[in-house]
Amino acid sequence: MNWKSEISAARIRIDGYAQVTPVMESRALGLDYPVALKLEHLQHTGSFKARGAFNTLLSSDVPTAGIVAASGGNHGAAAAFAAQALGYRAKIFVPELAGPSKIALIRQTGADLTVVPGEYANALSRAQAHEAETGAMQIHAYDAPGTVAGQGTCFAEWDAQGLQADTVLVAVGGGGLIAGALAWLQGARKVVAVEPETSCALNAALQAGEPVDVSVSGVAANALGARRIGSICFELAQGMPSVLVTDKAITQAQQLLWQAHRILVEPAGATALAALLSGAYQPEPDERVAVLVCGGNISPDPLTR
Repeated sequence: MNWKSEISAARIRIDGYAQVTPVMESRALGLDYPVALKLEHLQHTGSFKARGAFNTLLSSDVPTAGIVAASGGNHGAAAAFAAQALGYRAKIFVPELAGPSKIALIRQTGADLTVVPGEYANALSRAQAHEAETGAMQIHAYDAPGTVAGQGTCFAEWDAQGLQADTVLVAVGGGGLIAGALAWLQGARKVVAVEPETSCALNAALQAGEPVDVSVSGVAANALGARRIGSICFELAQGMPSVLVTDKAITQAQQLLWQAHRILVEPAGATALAALLSGAYQPEPDERVAVLVCGGNISPDPLTR
C-alpha cells in the first residue's frame, strides 16, 4: 500500500471535519533540552481518534444499519461523534473500565451505547456479533487501513506545521496512532513506541516475533489496553525502538504537564512524555525530540460535580 498517498488523500478528505491541533515547544519540563509537543488532546472528543473515524466514514458506503465500534472509550466517542456529524446511526460497545467520563462523553453524542463487563476484547466480541446480526459497518479502533491513514494525518499535519524533531515519541495501545506515524514518516524521523509496563502489546509482539496476547492493567488501560497489537502496526513496526514506563512515571508526567503548562490530560496522553521524564528513553546530545500528547479524557471529569 502507498501509505503516503493514502494519508495525503485522508488529510484532504477530513479537512473541515477534524480539528487542526496546535503545536508548541516546552522548556519547562525539567529537562536539559526543549521538547516539541503536538496537543492532539484538543481534537474533537478529546483524542486523535476522530481523524480515523471521519476518514473511514467519508471513504465508505455506510449501510442503513449504520456503524458499530468497540472501544476502550476514546475511539467509541470519536466514532459516535463522526457518525452524528455525518447523519449515521451508531452502536458503540465499551468495557466497564472505560470509566464514567468516557461513557458520559459517548452518551452525549446520542449513540446507542452498551457497557460490557470486562475489558476491550469483550467489547470487540460484542461489536463483531452486532455487525454479523445487523449488517452495520464495523469501524475498527486501530487495525484497519482507513483508521491508520486517518491517524497518519496527525503527523502529516505536524510536518506541515514545521516539525523539526529528529525523534517522535508516541504512546501505543492497539497501534493505530503509531502505525499512522510510521506510515507517514517512513524513516524520515525516528519513531519511538512508548507503552505502560502493564499494557504492552507492541513490545511483547516485537520480542516474540509475532503478535501475542498480553494481560492488561494499570492507569492507562482504558486507552492503551489492547490485548494484542494490530497486524498493520506490527508489520510497520519491525526494528523500531520500544520502551516501557511505569504507572508512577505516567502520573508524574500528567502532573508536570498540568503544573508547567496547565495542560490536563488522561494517563495515556502523558505516557509518551513519561519516557523522557523517567529516562526510559534518553536522547543523544543535540537530538531534537517531540512528543504526541494524544488524549485528554481524564477521569473523573474534574469539572463535573
